[in-house]
Amino acid sequence: MNTNKILPRPPVSGAPSSSAAARVAPEAASRRQQRRRQQGRATPWIVAIVVLAVAAGGWWWWKGRGADGAAGGPASAASGAAGGPGGAGGPGARGRFAANRTQPVSVMPARLQDIRHTAAAIGTITASNTAVVRAQVSGVLQQLHFKEGQQVKAGQTLAQIDPRAFMAALGQAEGQLARDKATLDNGRVDLARYKDLLAKDAIASQQLDTQQALVRQLEGTVKADQATVDSARLQVTYTKVLAPIDGRVGLKQVDIGNVVQTGDANGIVSITQTRPIALTFAVPSALLPRVTAGLRGNTPMVVEAWSRDGKTRLATGKLATADNAIDITTDTIKLKALFPNDDDALFPNQSVSVKLQISTEQNRLAVPAAAVQRGSQGFYVYVVNADNTVNTRVVQTGAVDGDWMAVDGKIEPGERVVIDGVDRLREGAKVEVIAADPKQRAGANAAPRRGRGASAPGGGASGASGAWGGDRAASGASAPHGGGRAASGTAQNEASGERPAWLDRLPPDVQEKVMKMSPAEREAWIAERRAERAKRQAAGGGN
Repeated sequence: MNTNKILPRPPVSGAPSSSAAARVAPEAASRRQQRRRQQGRATPWIVAIVVLAVAAGGWWWWKGRGADGAAGGPASAASGAAGGPGGAGGPGARGRFAANRTQPVSVMPARLQDIRHTAAAIGTITASNTAVVRAQVSGVLQQLHFKEGQQVKAGQTLAQIDPRAFMAALGQAEGQLARDKATLDNGRVDLARYKDLLAKDAIASQQLDTQQALVRQLEGTVKADQATVDSARLQVTYTKVLAPIDGRVGLKQVDIGNVVQTGDANGIVSITQTRPIALTFAVPSALLPRVTAGLRGNTPMVVEAWSRDGKTRLATGKLATADNAIDITTDTIKLKALFPNDDDALFPNQSVSVKLQISTEQNRLAVPAAAVQRGSQGFYVYVVNADNTVNTRVVQTGAVDGDWMAVDGKIEPGERVVIDGVDRLREGAKVEVIAADPKQRAGANAAPRRGRGASAPGGGASGASGAWGGDRAASGASAPHGGGRAASGTAQNEASGERPAWLDRLPPDVQEKVMKMSPAEREAWIAERRAERAKRQAAGGGN
């Protein structure tokens, strides 16, 4: 009989029994119902919050638009310059409100003028001639007859060397010459006597021949003595040091009382001929045909020498010649120009910027180079209409002559083009024309404020503060190390014309520069710093 019994399997751990499952189901349903009731109660609050947020955003947009459109003055412009991304003056707000602002701009009229085609280069000034004045005889330097830096003429006495030793040598040579001349005269008298005696057949002809040879010998001695005298006299003249060329003397190389030698390397002084003076420079070899044609023409090619920064024209001259070979290492050709240099503006070995005038376009339409902008449509300019609105005109650019650029486009001579303030302009924007020179703008020469509550000519207490040319908030925002903090602690000092605290946070060299600025220049400097800070914030760079 099988005694094994089949026993029931125990329930698997973690698996609920049928009775437990029956208890869990009602609890889950209860929790779901509770959550639905809670969500139902929260939904109206969420809707209300969303509605309030939309209303607040609309109010903020309307307020900003109204303030910008109505004010459009210095306060809104300053907030636009100092605001960060997303703020009232940030990139987003600038795009929305730019069309509603009246933007201050500076303009210049387009005009017809001659445009010069020039080639730019770097050149070196060289003297036309250079001479090192050295002593031709050795001796003690007694006198100097020039001033350092003086212009001298060829043949002018520059120095005097002690001549006594050379005068003694000259006297000795002249004595020897006189003695030999007397001997020659005596020989000639004897020769005449011998000829007379020979005619009477009183002496032999051999004696006459001997006397004739002696006379010729004495004549040679006299000639040698004369040369010795001439040489001694020349040595005496060398004791006076003369200028060999016209030019400007440099610094003296020896003092009075010193013994000068003929072999001194530095000599007594050097002379450089600077009137005229030469300029050597190199241009690309591709310009050689035009340069050659200009040299062969009747009209000389004009060459201008400018300072290295290109801001000051030093002199104007004419192209003289070109080198005889092209430099194959740089593919350039060397040219030489001559300048009168009557005012001594150019010095030998001076490095200058060079502008070689190659050709000229007559009567071309030109606008200031600062007015030409570049965008997706190419080059364009902003033209100010009669109603003080602007519109863009696409142009084709040409040669640049100084600050003016030749253009082709739908622009008429006399039309005003914007040269300053184009960064905030849009098509059809309203503008206000101001002077291009900050010193000539309204309020630039206004008297500084003396009291904290005094208002600027514009009427606001937040205008120019004292002699420091910036509002109270700008004094903190414009300082490079001040970030965007409002300078409430320094406002009193600024309003009273005292030194503001933010100035101490600048480097010493910048402090000195700012202190030397006029109020108008300082105000422009603060505005530039404020604009730079706004750009850094827009780029995510912070302060």
